[in-house]
Order: sequence, then structure tokens, then C-alpha cells
Amino acid sequence: MRFAHLNLTVADIERSLGFYGRWFGFDRDPQRCDDDTVMVRDADGFDLALRAGAAPSPPAPTVHVGFRCADPSEVRVLRRALVAAGVPLVASEEEPTYVGLKCLDPDGYEIEVYWEP
Repeated sequence: MRFAHLNLTVADIERSLGFYGRWFGFDRDPQRCDDDTVMVRDADGFDLALRAGAAPSPPAPTVHVGFRCADPSEVRVLRRALVAAGVPLVASEEEPTYVGLKCLDPDGYEIEVYWEP
């Protein structure tokens, strides 16, 4: 058994598709379901389900999405690009055994991107 998908309620599906496609590679095989949910897949086969509706306000701060990078430079490159694009960062760390950032998606969901050896 493996963790296979995450469902998020978002205010604007197209905006969220653009965000997750641009920054996190969720751009494979978007499929629209009958209940206004759009499923989109990343290169690893993980499905992100985006459902139209009012996102939680604010989302629970202890719930976040995490992306683990193979190399610390991936985190640093993404950090610079996110900052340049005006994506809100809520944390940034540089330690010998951890390089990471936390940013907010368009609906305020917290996303962690990190490297650990």
C-alpha cells in the first residue's frame, strides 16, 4: 500500500492547476470528474485532486504538503524562483543536515520543500 493522492478544496481550480503545475510538476493527464474535481498527476504518479469550493480559512497550520528533494541545490533554486515570483515564504532554513522552505499556495495551504541526507 502507498499514499497515492491528496484532495484539496480550492477557490480557483485553474489558478491552483497553474501553481502546482509550474512549481511542483503536477501537469500530467488532468482529468475532470463529475463533481467539479480535477485530478492531475506528477512524474512519480502521485495524484493531486483539486475540488472547487471555499478553501478552509485559514487551513489548519499543522497540515501541510511536503516535497523531498534529492539535492539541497534543488531547494535553493526553487527558493530563489518562488521569491522572484512573489510566492509567500513562511520559513526558510539552511543547516548542514537540512535545507528547506515553506511557502503558501494560492489558497493558503502550507507547502514544505526540503532536503535531508
